[in-house]
Amino acid sequence: MMAESTKDFHHPFTPYDIQSQLMRAVYDCISDGKVGIFESPTGTGKSLSLICSTLSWLRDEQRLALDRQASVEESNEEPAWILEQTRKQKTEQLLQRRLELEYHLAQIREKESRLRLQYEKGEPLRKRAKVNHGDSASEPGDEDQFILDDYESETEAKASTAFQADREGLSAASLDLMRKLGEPLGPARDNPDLETAEELKIFFCSRTHSQLTQFVNELRRVRIPEILGFQDVKERSAGNVQQESTIRHLPLGSRRNLCINPSIANAGSTTAINERCLDMQQSSTTQERKCSFLPTKQNEVLVNEFRDHTLARIRDIEDLGALGKKIGICPYYASRASIKPSEIVTLPYQLLLQKSAREALGISLKGHVIVIDEAHNLMDAITNIHSITLTQFQLHRCRTQLRTYLQKFRNKLKGKNRVYVTQTVRLIDSISNCLDNLVSQSSSVEVLVTVGDMMSGKSVDQINLYKLVRYLAESKLARKVEGYNEYVTRQALGNPMETTPVLTHIQGFLQALMNPAAEGRFFFERDESSYPSLKYLLLDPTFHFKEVVEDARAVVLAGGTMSPMDDYARHLFAYVAPERLKTWSCGHIVPKDNLFVRSVSRTQDGVDLDFSFTKRNSFPLINGLGCYLVRLAAIVPDGLVVFFPSYAYLDQVSGQWQQTTLGSENIWTRLEKRKTVFKETKGASGIEDTLQQYSKAIDEGKGAILLSVIGGKMSEGINFSDRLGRGVAVVGLPFPNLHSAQWKAKLDYIEQSTMERGGSRAEGKAAGRDFYENACMRAVNQSIGRAIRHQQDYASILLLDRRYSTSRIANKLPGWIKQGFDESNFATSFPETVHGLQAFYDAKV
Repeated sequence: MMAESTKDFHHPFTPYDIQSQLMRAVYDCISDGKVGIFESPTGTGKSLSLICSTLSWLRDEQRLALDRQASVEESNEEPAWILEQTRKQKTEQLLQRRLELEYHLAQIREKESRLRLQYEKGEPLRKRAKVNHGDSASEPGDEDQFILDDYESETEAKASTAFQADREGLSAASLDLMRKLGEPLGPARDNPDLETAEELKIFFCSRTHSQLTQFVNELRRVRIPEILGFQDVKERSAGNVQQESTIRHLPLGSRRNLCINPSIANAGSTTAINERCLDMQQSSTTQERKCSFLPTKQNEVLVNEFRDHTLARIRDIEDLGALGKKIGICPYYASRASIKPSEIVTLPYQLLLQKSAREALGISLKGHVIVIDEAHNLMDAITNIHSITLTQFQLHRCRTQLRTYLQKFRNKLKGKNRVYVTQTVRLIDSISNCLDNLVSQSSSVEVLVTVGDMMSGKSVDQINLYKLVRYLAESKLARKVEGYNEYVTRQALGNPMETTPVLTHIQGFLQALMNPAAEGRFFFERDESSYPSLKYLLLDPTFHFKEVVEDARAVVLAGGTMSPMDDYARHLFAYVAPERLKTWSCGHIVPKDNLFVRSVSRTQDGVDLDFSFTKRNSFPLINGLGCYLVRLAAIVPDGLVVFFPSYAYLDQVSGQWQQTTLGSENIWTRLEKRKTVFKETKGASGIEDTLQQYSKAIDEGKGAILLSVIGGKMSEGINFSDRLGRGVAVVGLPFPNLHSAQWKAKLDYIEQSTMERGGSRAEGKAAGRDFYENACMRAVNQSIGRAIRHQQDYASILLLDRRYSTSRIANKLPGWIKQGFDESNFATSFPETVHGLQAFYDAKV
């Protein structure tokens, strides 16, 4: 192992010590083939550290692999110089193909640079590929197109490919097309076959495309040297094209991000886009209605051109879409040809975590490295991807659509089609009746529902659910039903109208009915803001991530707030040997005296700050909190962000402050005299405007206070750096509702699984309690991490609840927060906190 002091990770800047430590830790984790959990606060250059460490390892591993391939057997009969010459020749032969590829990509870059220069000089560019903006694909055809094809086969062989469709509509036809694109596309000498070799690669995954775009911008800063010896081969090669070492990067996305056909991209929802795209690929679709951008054997030269330009420069997902439009080829499908020769692939959570999506994309994780950023909500992401909600409205709409379809085509249904369509109607009626009965008979907000409850309709127990779901995937019944209903709507209204593909969504729910009983639970939910619904909740994310871990060489989970880390080992990696699991947490780049962290247990009037569910409605407590914040607003300069446990409690508290008069003014008015007050509202609308007004009030000098919610839009992804967040206060602890049916099911599952692994009932209950507390504290830690964003930043963090002073809760805070307080003065009285705060800010002026 290389000594830490001599390892150069090629960081574009002089790294801080904690950045060097993180790069070394990640490098070692990958080298040793481990599963690593890394916590590095936002603002510490985490993304660059991940890029430099993983790419440095990649280059080193490529060099070692080259040495292994070029090695020759030693012989006593051959002199050393001959063995060395043989090894050198083999090395150059292996490097030559890489050289041809680099030379080809350099030509592409030079061509792009020339075109860009011509454009800047006002010279005309070459004629672009024609892009069809018409809507011919969506034009209604004859009614016969909606008749089901004969369905007679029930063999497993036929179902093996068709039954791989996922809930977003990745069908067998789509999979087949992707496999075709995965084959070599031509060995032309001047356009080398880049797909013959599978490059060792890094898969980098994050939650959103905007986060991945930020990562790509950081990737462009890094210059990683080529494999040792490669430069010598390049210098001896002919050609005048200027070459540079470029990381071959590929961004992957969904149809929603990459579709360039307006008649598909404008379909509305992701499901509708998927369905319309797949519909255009059906053999029954006329040539005029097929998508003109779809890769075929006839336009494979465009696929090659798209692949070459994709790899020639580091591009983000928007660049890829623009490239597809320019060339005139679908970037969603054409990008498959770039997977094998790429060295780093960026993609959102959903495309990595779903096996069906990986298979559809043609992604193999075997032997590669997985890096998941923003991994603090990884378990929630897995749970959400594999959970599904079905509303009463969707069920009723589906029944209406099926009746309309059957009225038209009942007499044309033959053989197995008649049997399975009848079973589909019967099963949907059973589920719908179950939900309707729960709505009318139960007053509860949430109720546990069994599969038996939903399949209690007449003769439903005789349905082979596996065969029925397989039939729905193979027959495309959902597409036929929804297509016909859209056709009828168009005929009646005389203009296009977006329809909701509800049967496709219900297919996903039917698949969940077949899941192992121990893996998840079904619930009835009643919410005033939405339709009553049935929900399948995944309880165990382990199985759905296990294959990723077992296939990959190494897995790196990284985030700014991964604490508490126990949950990952217990509930995501329980099967991983302890020696293969690595956890690492670093402090912040800010000096210790730039943080002021305190837990406050009482108000200035001596009222206990206890915001537990049974005590938080106390008038003296709420008024005491208001008076405390008025005092804080007078001390904390510029912006003060206050996080509440829920929107409902924020509304309750702010309402009481506006009604309670202390002296001649109410608490809300007193707050507004100190700073301009802003309040986060539920829902995404108005967030940007609120932030702009908040920032403007700070710039104008009065300062501002933002009342926000833990887990809301302001608690994740929003940076309150510098003046925007000189102080952060957290009111209470956002514990989930322990009495909800879903949380009872989660804790029961954890208790049972602990006992199945040999633990006692007491240990199972303790594991459940720890999981419950960790879910709360992870949300708290994410919120308070919004304030400190760079080395010169400073802020106070005030935890307003007596429970924060207990060691059990305090120990779940991340390490960088703990550096801002001494255990001896972490919990302080109101006067001590005010005095300490005043001294802290006086020292910063």
